[in-house]
Amino acid sequence: MAIVNVKAIFPCNIQKVWDVVTSIENTSWRSYLDKVEMINEKQFIEYTKSGYSTIFTITAEEVLERWEFDMENGNMKGHWTGIFSQKNGQTEIDFTEDVTVKKPIMKLFIKSYLKKHQKTYMEDLKSALELS
Repeated sequence: MAIVNVKAIFPCNIQKVWDVVTSIENTSWRSYLDKVEMINEKQFIEYTKSGYSTIFTITAEEVLERWEFDMENGNMKGHWTGIFSQKNGQTEIDFTEDVTVKKPIMKLFIKSYLKKHQKTYMEDLKSALELS
């Protein structure tokens, strides 16, 4: 099991950050994704540019406060929690991934992979918020 966490503060209102992060229909700002396929209102599949797919199931949604989902693909399964809060006109996010790998060899590098993935996500999010 690997748990990774990232926190950031963005100089914009919480509604803007919430809308960008939770929009399943508009993921063009995420540099590593090719497409997203909706299964139903609680499930979707993300496809990377290399064609790898991950199934997501939304497990909790408290608008402007919390968004959570389970995720699973051929290599791992886990849970993601996003906490959103507004302070002094800025938005603070606190995102945590708790992942269990399915292949023992992946235990060696899952934490560094997740940290790299989170870094890319945060860079993409920052750019998306600056453009919107």
